[in-house]
Amino acid sequence: MSRFQRVAVLGSTGSIGESTLDVIARHPERLAVFALSAHSRIERLAEQAAASGAPVVVVPDTAARERFRAAWPAGRPLPEIRVGAQALADTAADAACDTVMAAIVGAAGLPAALAAARAGKRVLLANKEALVAAGALFMRAVREHGAELLPIDSEHNAIFQCLPRGERAGAPSEPARGVRRLLLTASGGPFRRHDPLDLHDVTPEQACAHPNWSMGRKISVDSATMLNKGLEVIEAHWLFAMPPERIDVLIHPQSVVHSMVEYEDGSVLAQLGQPDMRTPISYGLGFPERLDSGVGPLDLARWGKLEFETPDMQRFPCLQLAFDALRAGQAACVALNAANEVAVEAFLSGRLRYTWIPRVITAALEWQQRQSSVTLDSLADVLALDAATRAYAGNLGLA
Repeated sequence: MSRFQRVAVLGSTGSIGESTLDVIARHPERLAVFALSAHSRIERLAEQAAASGAPVVVVPDTAARERFRAAWPAGRPLPEIRVGAQALADTAADAACDTVMAAIVGAAGLPAALAAARAGKRVLLANKEALVAAGALFMRAVREHGAELLPIDSEHNAIFQCLPRGERAGAPSEPARGVRRLLLTASGGPFRRHDPLDLHDVTPEQACAHPNWSMGRKISVDSATMLNKGLEVIEAHWLFAMPPERIDVLIHPQSVVHSMVEYEDGSVLAQLGQPDMRTPISYGLGFPERLDSGVGPLDLARWGKLEFETPDMQRFPCLQLAFDALRAGQAACVALNAANEVAVEAFLSGRLRYTWIPRVITAALEWQQRQSSVTLDSLADVLALDAATRAYAGNLGLA
C-alpha cells in the first residue's frame, strides 16, 4: 500500500498550485495538505487554506500576514502563519512534510526547492529556475540527501514516463541506457504563424493568449517567445544527464504529444494526453502508482491529425539563446533566466516592446561573458550572479 503523504504546495495560488489542490482533494485517503504559500494573492490563500484544512501557511511579510488574518473566516481556528523567505525554506524542509510541490515562479522559488532536496523530500519540481540557475548544485543535493525528484512540467514528466522501466526518481549521472535523444514538444504559442516583422507592437494581452494551456502571465509570455521551451531544454539536460546535442525541440500545435524519447533501435516512445496539468501532477503525487487526476479521456479521432514542425529560430530567437547559454555553461544560464525575468516584467508593465525581450537577454549574456571567472558552488553564489544580472538588465535603458 502506498504511503500517506503530507504535501506542501509552494505557490498554491498559481495555476499549478490550484491544480495540485484539486488532485489532492480527490484522494483524502492518501494525500493531505501540510502547508500552502502565496506571494500576493493572500485572500485566495485564505480560501484555499480554509477549504483544504492546511495547518500551515507561509506569506512574504507582516502586511500579508495581517491581510490573511482579515480574510480568514470568523470562528474557525487560524492556521499557523509563517512569514518570510527563510520560513518558506524551513517549511519545505519541515519534518512534518513528506512531499513538496515546488511551483513558485522565478528565482524566488529556488531556496525553498533546494531546502526540500537537502531535507530528502519527494520534490515535485514545477519551478524551472531550480535547474536553470542552479542545476549542478540542485542535482548534487538530490543525490547526496536521497531526495526523490519528479518533474512536473508536462514535457519532462512525459520524458520520465517514456524512459526505460526501473529509472528511479532522482538525479542520474549519465543518460538512460539505449536512449538516443529527447524530443521536447512545444505548441508554438500564439505567434507561430506570425511574420517576425509583425511582432513589434504585440500587447501583453496578445502574448498571454495561449492557444492550449491556462497559465500565469509570465509563463504565457515565455511560451510566446519560446524562452520557456529553451528553459525546458536546460532542465532536460540536468534531469536526464543529456548533452544539448541530443535534445531537440519540435513544434506540435495540438499539444497532445507532450514529449518523446527516441531509442538507439529507432523506436520512439511518446506520452499523449489532454493539455491539462493535473495529469503530470497526479503522476508525481502517486508515483510509482497512477491516481485519478480528474482529466477526461483523450479522443484522438476528434483531433483527426497531429502536426509537427521544426521551430523557426528567426521567429523564436529566445530559443536559440537558451541553447547557446546551455553550451556556454551554468553562469550563462543564470544570466539568461535573470535577464528574461527583468525583460518580461518590463513588457507586461508596458515599459518594453515584445521584440526587445531577446535584445535584453542577448545584452545580458554578452555582459556575463565579459565578467571574470564566476564560481557557482553555493546558493549564495547563484543568487549573487542572479542579482547582478538583474541590476545590469534593469539599467540597460531598455527595461
